[in-house]
Amino acid sequence: MGIFCRGLLGLGRKLRAPGKGPLQLVTRLCGDPLQASPAKKARAGQDEAGTPPSSPLSPEQLVRIQRNKAAALLRLAARNVPVGFGESWKKQLSGEFGKPYFIKLMGFVAEERKHYTVYPPPHQVFTWTQMCDIRDVKVVILGQDPYHGPNQAHGLCFSVQRPVPPPPRYNCFTDADVPESTFNLFPLCVFIGVLLLNAVLTVRAHQANSHKERGWEQFTDAVVSWLNQNSTGLVFLLWGSYAQKKGSAIDRVCFLLTF
Repeated sequence: MGIFCRGLLGLGRKLRAPGKGPLQLVTRLCGDPLQASPAKKARAGQDEAGTPPSSPLSPEQLVRIQRNKAAALLRLAARNVPVGFGESWKKQLSGEFGKPYFIKLMGFVAEERKHYTVYPPPHQVFTWTQMCDIRDVKVVILGQDPYHGPNQAHGLCFSVQRPVPPPPRYNCFTDADVPESTFNLFPLCVFIGVLLLNAVLTVRAHQANSHKERGWEQFTDAVVSWLNQNSTGLVFLLWGSYAQKKGSAIDRVCFLLTF
């Protein structure tokens, strides 16, 4: 029928008969291909008006897709939960675990451990999340990165475990005439709501700042941000210029002490 109509249309145009000539007869039979159909006109009108085409999915289907996407992200985050991460902290920070930067960071640290000695050991990187509930934090002490000598770093900033002596040049209590043994008492502080957090949580042996700008800063920024937004009367102690830069986004409603 299509070939037949095209032939008739061609013949009709050649005849160019006025009135009720062959061209009009053929048009009535086959339709005028130069004239758009109502459906095409409607689509063209939408395009001209800039109106986006309606979604083929129902609102319920769109909601279901978003819900499934969120559930998939949660499952991905659950697979990436680091060893030794405290339960209350996991609930509030699990959204970070599925992000590309965190996955890349974990891959970097794992690769570093294959080739170098990295402190602290894996089960102690997140010691700070095990010592108190996230909602019980009252004071945050921010450091830079872990001690890089043998048996020093154990997941709390400015802290070593007995009987390890602290590095003398890192003893922030020297000017205050506080004995170095205080470092061994620091873990007691966390039980009363003192968070001892480094900006960078791992380091290569004997190479300070070797894991700087690999993603830890973004993660600990998320920790500080959550505490800043969800805690009242929180005190931040920012030791050194590095920690003070990290505290630049802290709400000034909190108490800031810089050293």
